[in-house]
Amino acid sequence: MYPFTHYFYIAASFIFSLLLCYKVIPSVIQLAKKKKLYDEPNHRSSHTNVIPSLGGVAIFLGFTLSILIFSNGFMIHELKYIVAGTLIMFGLGIKDDIMEIAPKTKLAGQIFAALIVIVMGDIRFTNFHGIFGIHEINYISSVLFTVFVIIVVTNGFNLIDGIDGLASGISGLCTATFGIWFFLTGNYEYVVLSAALLGALISFFRFNVFGKHNKIFMGDTGSLILGLLISILMIRFNELNIYSDFAYAVKAAPAISIGVLAVPLFDTARVMLIRIKNKKSPFQPDKNHVHHRMISLGYKHVAATIRIMAVNILFIIIAFSLGNLGNEALLSIIVAMGAFFSWLPSYLLKRRDKKQTAIQTT
Repeated sequence: MYPFTHYFYIAASFIFSLLLCYKVIPSVIQLAKKKKLYDEPNHRSSHTNVIPSLGGVAIFLGFTLSILIFSNGFMIHELKYIVAGTLIMFGLGIKDDIMEIAPKTKLAGQIFAALIVIVMGDIRFTNFHGIFGIHEINYISSVLFTVFVIIVVTNGFNLIDGIDGLASGISGLCTATFGIWFFLTGNYEYVVLSAALLGALISFFRFNVFGKHNKIFMGDTGSLILGLLISILMIRFNELNIYSDFAYAVKAAPAISIGVLAVPLFDTARVMLIRIKNKKSPFQPDKNHVHHRMISLGYKHVAATIRIMAVNILFIIIAFSLGNLGNEALLSIIVAMGAFFSWLPSYLLKRRDKKQTAIQTT
């Protein structure tokens, strides 16, 4: 295809997804209100009003229809398996949003969706890029490791979906970052996929953050879909960089990937460690997430989201800027940064509480 045709499909995918999602969301909100499908506030919630939580339906429709229509010119052979996996995540999410499902059932469904993408679509990690001296890995190890990564990333996005705009904002950053790299390296089929997802996310972000009478949450329907799709983009990014002998290739793709997904990965790791330390189930919900700490510090949802997104942008810039250091060195820097920024809100909160206690006792 000629370059103009590439650009047409990319632009059309983005615009169609954005407009479709924008038009569908008010109808989803109206339906949710009519059927009383609300996200009820509880002890863990950062909101006080009942809000429709089926925004993932609009994201799913915007992305899926757009990629099915405008990927035609690229012949993405694994597309049907990507859509199948996304559909499974959609089914899991919407059932959980409406009537809740057991954690084990939810995990089993996520593994099934991951296996469809991995085994049937052959979208998997095949190489560790020399981390700890490991390069190519065998098929079984490849499948098991890829399932693990998809589950971790998917649940990471599910866990950061706690304040307005955070999950969609971070997802948008990750999608745009990988999409730009795919564009620069000529992998236009994945640019179309990224564009379709980004368009839907922008429309959702508008209603989630700035909606007054038409406010909506994405729910598990949205976060599970986002986790799977961004995992796929990350896997392709790593696989395409196994041999870094082309323009815009990166030498530390695994470490850079962790930098791009810094917020969901480090927040999830931090919360799990706190729960284990407190002798609680790693999967027991609580209010120890970074966004909960930011709200406790007095930030409004938008202000907290902007600051957390700014931190993730910093991770992305540093990851790509220092990519030539190699995986081990860059990974050490990113882990140190992740530990610092994960700890900082808790430190500021404790310091504020100590000051308030000191004032009250004087």
